[in-house]
Amino acid sequence: MNVPDPGAILQRLEQLTTIGIALSGEHDTHQLLEKILLGAQELTNADGGTLYIRTEDDQLRFEILRNDSLQIAMGGSARDPIAFDPIPLYDAAGRPNDRMVVTYAVLNDATINILDAYETAGFDFSGTRTFDKRTGYRSRSFLTVPMKNHENDIIGVLQLINAKHRETGEIVAFSYEDQRLAEALASQAAVALTNRRLIDELNLLFESFTRLIATAIDEKSPYTGGHCRRVPVLTMMLAEEACRAQDEPLKDFSLTDSERRELEIAAWLHDCGKITTPEYIMDKATKLETIFDRIHLIDTRFEVVKREAEIRALRQMLAAQRNDDPAAMAAVERDLRDTLRRLDEERDFLRRCNIGDEFMSVADQERVRDIARKTWRDCEGREAPLLSEDEVYNLTIPRGTLTPEERKVIAQHSVATIAMLESLPFPKHLRNVPEYAGGHHERMDGRGYPNGLTGEQMSIPARIMAIADIFEALTAKDRPYKTGKTLSQALKILGRMSLDGHIDPDLFEVFIREKVYLRYAEQYLDPEQIDEVDFAEIPGLASNAGAGITAGAG
Repeated sequence: MNVPDPGAILQRLEQLTTIGIALSGEHDTHQLLEKILLGAQELTNADGGTLYIRTEDDQLRFEILRNDSLQIAMGGSARDPIAFDPIPLYDAAGRPNDRMVVTYAVLNDATINILDAYETAGFDFSGTRTFDKRTGYRSRSFLTVPMKNHENDIIGVLQLINAKHRETGEIVAFSYEDQRLAEALASQAAVALTNRRLIDELNLLFESFTRLIATAIDEKSPYTGGHCRRVPVLTMMLAEEACRAQDEPLKDFSLTDSERRELEIAAWLHDCGKITTPEYIMDKATKLETIFDRIHLIDTRFEVVKREAEIRALRQMLAAQRNDDPAAMAAVERDLRDTLRRLDEERDFLRRCNIGDEFMSVADQERVRDIARKTWRDCEGREAPLLSEDEVYNLTIPRGTLTPEERKVIAQHSVATIAMLESLPFPKHLRNVPEYAGGHHERMDGRGYPNGLTGEQMSIPARIMAIADIFEALTAKDRPYKTGKTLSQALKILGRMSLDGHIDPDLFEVFIREKVYLRYAEQYLDPEQIDEVDFAEIPGLASNAGAGITAGAG
């Protein structure tokens, strides 16, 4: 009787412990599966093996296959995929498929240790014999172990083939110690794999929920649909180029895979606070829009004023006719034409003022006030101003369509974003999500919102997201108050922002030099927006961009 060497057993137990630690620290599922099989081969000195995963429809799917003698490596880190069909646990009639060793091990929750496959009855080894005949290999000893997790569920099978004598290299049977160690490893592996799956599933659920929130925000407003989906794309494009930058101050900036995921999640959630923003403000397409565009009420008043002028003129013409005064009749007709023309001009002017623009002159604002001082008679016959104070206040908005009060409501979404995200129990590797997501409206000069942070107080990822948010908004085609700008227009605006302390000039340089803007444009902008860019006309590039940019290369 062979007495096991205690020292050898201790050494193998240490191997098992080392492998178990390695399994618990592996974050990639495919690498984890590979480590399980390679670890089992190392423990038992097996020439080859296969790891199967049990699928939800009760099949055993080949995941990793190794054979050292034949130099076969499939699945895992190997380039060759496994093309074998899954093995069903039950046939079409629902009967258990217990003729195969791997399926028998699962169906009976049993370890199968076979000395020689060719001399063992009860199992179908025809496939093994065919493989041996084709390759010249001799499959002999098999050790098949079900992988059972902490919930007693069998999630896969570990099958080892041809144990080798540690001194002579001769193919021998798997020993009792081999079996026990393989069973212990299979148990550890099943728990590690289940935990990894659970973490992956939770991550997938969280990321899907994140995208769901972003999609809901986009769907809330037909005018910003797609913004929350496009900003993450542009953010990650710029982040990757910033990581590659070799110049100061970005030379030492880098992101791990975990930090990349953190930034991308923050980008998806950067506008989650807009859930609290009223639709009538977020979707305000014109200056007078609330639930509806109030310019139509003003149109109606002008029609009333015009009809009153026509009625008044007709009465005067009748009086002139009775007095047989052709000259007076002609004068009344001339005055009526002038009045109607003036009224039409004023109404058209107010319609133009109702459309938000980048700038409204002081003269145009004063003309709105002059028109407002005119009167009309309302439905009760009372004299009233042609425009209300609120209508004047909105029509004289100098930029865009929002009043200062409405802009404060819009700005509040950043505060809401931070408050909402800070209320969530983010794990350690996602702790910066609130800061990244809530800081995309901060400015380098400290004049942004909601916290008035300076560039030194902002993280580089937050500065990256600020550029992405602005560029997407400038080029977006789905905004109610403007058309999507061309590349040359958008880059000139960003250049001015870079000079006046709004955005990070170093990141803007990377954005231009590495043509992040162009790669994004080719995916998301209309062809007519992708115009020729003369970099000499972009503010700030002469000092920031250097010789790495060729004019007209856009």
